Amino acid sequence: MTMIELPDEQAAALNARAASMGLSLKGWLETLAKEAPAAGGAKPFKTGRGSLARYGPAPSLEDIAENRRDMFSGFAKDF
Repeated sequence: MTMIELPDEQAAALNARAASMGLSLKGWLETLAKEAPAAGGAKPFKTGRGSLARYGPAPSLEDIAENRRDMFSGFAKDF
């Protein structure tokens, strides 16, 4: 048997929660122990695209082409 020390307020709250379900504290804890554990963490993304969704929409092809023209407009002119 394992003993868990709790403040009286927490023990009373757990007893009340078990009683609201029509169970004793021991019975309620047994049912909790038998339940499957909840899935830990967030559900993984199927693709990498979902992980970037918080940054908003991707730039359009026209925006990319314009930026490329701007970046390389002076490329190799000094050679």
